Amino acid sequence: MRGSNVFGIDLVQRLWLPERLVSLAAGHLRQVEPGVSKDLLRAFVDEDYESTLTYNQRVRLVDELHAYLTKMKPGDTVCTISNGSLYVGEITGDVEQVASEGGRSNLRRPVDWHDDGYPYHELPEELQQKLSVQHDVVDLTTVEGLVAGLGRTDEELEEEARESPGDTSVEIAALARRELELPEPTRELADELLVHDVAWLREVRDLLWDDRQIVFYGPPGTGKTYLALKLAEYLAGGPEQVKLVQFHPSYAYEDFFEGFRPQEDPITREVAFRLTDGPLRELADAAAREGNRHLPHVLIIDEINRANLAKVFGELYFLLEYRNRSVRLTYSGDDFALPPNLFVIGTMNTADRSIALVDAAMRRRFSFVELSPRAEPASGLLRRWLKREGYDFEPADLLDALNARIDDPDFQVGPSYLMKKGVYREGGLERAWRTKILPLLEEHHYGEGLDVEQRYGLRALRRAIGASPHEPPSPE
Repeated sequence: MRGSNVFGIDLVQRLWLPERLVSLAAGHLRQVEPGVSKDLLRAFVDEDYESTLTYNQRVRLVDELHAYLTKMKPGDTVCTISNGSLYVGEITGDVEQVASEGGRSNLRRPVDWHDDGYPYHELPEELQQKLSVQHDVVDLTTVEGLVAGLGRTDEELEEEARESPGDTSVEIAALARRELELPEPTRELADELLVHDVAWLREVRDLLWDDRQIVFYGPPGTGKTYLALKLAEYLAGGPEQVKLVQFHPSYAYEDFFEGFRPQEDPITREVAFRLTDGPLRELADAAAREGNRHLPHVLIIDEINRANLAKVFGELYFLLEYRNRSVRLTYSGDDFALPPNLFVIGTMNTADRSIALVDAAMRRRFSFVELSPRAEPASGLLRRWLKREGYDFEPADLLDALNARIDDPDFQVGPSYLMKKGVYREGGLERAWRTKILPLLEEHHYGEGLDVEQRYGLRALRRAIGASPHEPPSPE
């Protein structure tokens, strides 16, 4: 319940705490009975407030009055904010409708307020998200465990659970205290991903933990998407908490988050536009579900720079930076916040669009991690893969020689083009070089008149490294 600014007066300090009550302004509302139906209440509000409130304001007032008169009951927990602190109490009686000064507190309920408040900046992030919703009456049921655990340590909750087995409030508070964790990358994970230095993986994990959003960027073939998927599954504890989307030039907010999409009624076969959740909304709702809040959920956005990011993210740009706040959504009108356990990993091909062209708003909200043939872990990746698979090192030598001839680092070639079994069948290396690698470089040098085959072809590179012009021997 909000009462710190009711027609310019802080009712929390002036009335609620001293008089042990909570109130709602309803100066124009006729006498109503507690438990009144929402339909009847809507008719009363439309008639009593027709000349003083707009339609949308009346709709919001009906929701708040219905929550206060009908949903709230003795025994419920009530919270309010004043002077930078959160105050918590318990409703102890039914509604009383009285005349009040300036119509500020016509509807009143008695409350047993706790003596001390809790500093707002020390509250759990998820609770701050709900408290940031700008309504006079906000349902906090989804975070009741966080409210119940305020002012108590983990040890005190454990002791209360032992002394009062079956106390649901203690159980809910203990469940809400389960810590969110991102597991530390291990040497085994580094070996699986062929990453030479496990410290690099730990740094990526720390960046994701601190900022919640990172982007892997680099030339084609550096394993950005593969690494993002494998790392996400490891950090989230499995593929069930991981979702992948790929951006493209026509991708929009309605595709990514929510929008009206045509849907066929399975019975009548009629097509109508209905509000439909996108992948981000689906994953966010799953992450915020009770019992999932301690589990990391990861959204992978492949080719993140190929869409109009301001158009796709909309008001979600704000939430990426301010995770402890909520915003009103464009289509549904819901108040929404990104769950603390939702992480985002983007991938970005620098040959498609340079990182310098990414707008400042995105650069500020994401940490950027380079994957380049010039540096680990990508620089030695092919050699490590060849060693594990038992192949000759010639393809790694050829790739190093190729990249040494490419002046623009954004167009250097990554090792994943040569990390396929088909490359090591008879004629496979020549075929991959001719159909995969050389076309990339022809596009890069388009209009320059350069003979790409002469400069980057296998024959020229083999002469440079002193290799014989034949296929490397197979393991067999």
